[in-house]
Amino acid sequence: MSKLPFKPEGVFFDLDGTLLDSGLDLDHALRLLCAAQGVEPPPYEAVRPVVSRGSRAIISVGFPQLDEAGVLALVPRYLALYEANMAAHTVPFAGVEPMLAGLVSADIRWGIVTNKPGFLTDALLPQAVPHWQPAAVVSGDTLPVKKPDPAPVLLACETAACAPARSVFVGDDRRDIVAGHAAGLFTVAVRWGYLDGGDPDTWGADAVVDHPDDLAALLGVGEVPA
Repeated sequence: MSKLPFKPEGVFFDLDGTLLDSGLDLDHALRLLCAAQGVEPPPYEAVRPVVSRGSRAIISVGFPQLDEAGVLALVPRYLALYEANMAAHTVPFAGVEPMLAGLVSADIRWGIVTNKPGFLTDALLPQAVPHWQPAAVVSGDTLPVKKPDPAPVLLACETAACAPARSVFVGDDRRDIVAGHAAGLFTVAVRWGYLDGGDPDTWGADAVVDHPDDLAALLGVGEVPA
């Protein structure tokens, strides 16, 4: 895979489905919620694709009979169940750690832009990946808007002191690509995430990669050993 036409100042990532495989823990919280409500839980295969869309989408898979108000009423309990055991099985996707190490070695700042609520982001990162030191973390409630609005991406660039035109945004959902494009970043769609948005080739990303090793090569840090 060819490298970017520029050395990036910053690389910013979606969290769930891009850097971290958190699907099992999010599914476990849904199973607990279903049990508490006397409902048969759906199979993980039905839950995994919507993980990147957040709690309401996950709850809707388990409770398809509920309208929007009914789903919203279950969100606080679901989030509490998730928060209580959020890092039991959550790990970086294979290849993410050496890719991030390559960015650090190349003096490229990196950060996270997620739609996950801040209290969950702030609790999860120290538990799942306490050694990570992102230059910026922007959560879903850091601003009044979230992805696909470009404002959170622009805030991450500002926080990390990176020019958007010389930065990259990476994600596993169409909303990531829309937000990154609107903010003026080079966008990369990844195939290893949850992909509820369908085929990444149709999202209009500047590049599509199959594995974190491919992303490392694109960013020019692929030679860094695992």
